Amino acid sequence: MEPETVFVEIFGKNPLMRILDFLITYQAFDYPLTEIAKNAGVSYSTLQTFWGNLEKNGIVIKTRRVGKSDLFKLNTKNPAVKQLIKLDWNLIKGSDEVEDREIELVH
Repeated sequence: MEPETVFVEIFGKNPLMRILDFLITYQAFDYPLTEIAKNAGVSYSTLQTFWGNLEKNGIVIKTRRVGKSDLFKLNTKNPAVKQLIKLDWNLIKGSDEVEDREIELVH
């Protein structure tokens, strides 16, 4: 199992946070819902319980249709999503600074 990201570590391992973390990490790509659920470690039925809200609020957008599958990605034009991405980067930077300080204390 992969180690938790700083985002999930701080905001919790609940399904919504796992989905958002996956979408932020792989924001350049679009995926069918089944792949989003699988890669985030969330069941498809759980994803379906809140996916409509993510679409309705413009957090995710449908990008295209391939065969019978709709593909989605994070809506990076949404101001709230921009803030989430910025928060994720700040958390990563903050965690790196903590690790650097811990290394300095050891040496």
